[in-house]
Amino acid sequence: MGKHLSLRVLVPWQRLVDELTIPGIEPILWHINDDPNNAPTADVLVTERPSNPELRSRVSRIKGLKHVQLLSIEYEWVLEHLPERVSLTNSKGAVDDATAEHCLALVLASVHRLPQIGQQQRERQWTRTWTGSLHGSKVVLLGAGGVGSEIRSRLLPFKPAELTTFARTERVHEQGYPIYSLDRLWAFLPAADVVIVALPHTGETEQLIDAKFLSAMKDGSLLVNVGRGPIVDTDALLPELQSGRLHAALDVTDPEPLPANHALWSAPNCITTPHMAGDTAQFISLVSELAVDQVIAFAHGEELTNRIIN
Repeated sequence: MGKHLSLRVLVPWQRLVDELTIPGIEPILWHINDDPNNAPTADVLVTERPSNPELRSRVSRIKGLKHVQLLSIEYEWVLEHLPERVSLTNSKGAVDDATAEHCLALVLASVHRLPQIGQQQRERQWTRTWTGSLHGSKVVLLGAGGVGSEIRSRLLPFKPAELTTFARTERVHEQGYPIYSLDRLWAFLPAADVVIVALPHTGETEQLIDAKFLSAMKDGSLLVNVGRGPIVDTDALLPELQSGRLHAALDVTDPEPLPANHALWSAPNCITTPHMAGDTAQFISLVSELAVDQVIAFAHGEELTNRIIN
């Protein structure tokens, strides 16, 4: 890039335009999901994941593109649309707290039967209801990355009787607790009161939560998914919910977005939120700060954090 040229950067929010209006950088407001016009020529794309899957391919048609900075941890959606020799980074570390907080909200709402109590409130029924509790429960946590670690730290103050973490690689966490490999979870699964999924979507985790897995969960237990929708076999989960044997709280689903006529909407014992775990004001501040730092580093040829593709 010549000294007289500016780095052209597509950004989705006016805040990023304002913060990147600095010498050597030309921010251009363009949102992959909302802008009806094709993207102008640009060196860098800072983007959210399009809510409409059909718009994801717009990434492949940006002329001059050299780098993509994602405003999320999730990156799988963009891989097939990323042109050759275009580098990719994500926002690992910025979304972890928000996702963990949402996960805890789903767990507590489910364990304490808040949807049921809410319905009783609407019907003006004063009916005392006995519920479960995290205190004294056995929790299986699938995922030991940034999100999984933050979920674990938030669960501990609620005094679960057991909190066991599993991931693809067996190891000891830097905080000293063991992380078991996924193939060892079968010894823990039948006794678990709560199973939390915070794994990435890979070939290994595709439909990991299948009929066999679900049948191994004990009656009345809770499945929470804040990882990726395809990790759970929806067709296998639905009969378990409809029979009342299991409970679920899902921030991600398969398919996604969930069609209006899908059976999950009306499934009993199920809370579904629209992939919103990271959608907080604090998250916006954190990913914006990270995106600005990444763009400035790219403009100066400095090393970027959270590299997915070099």
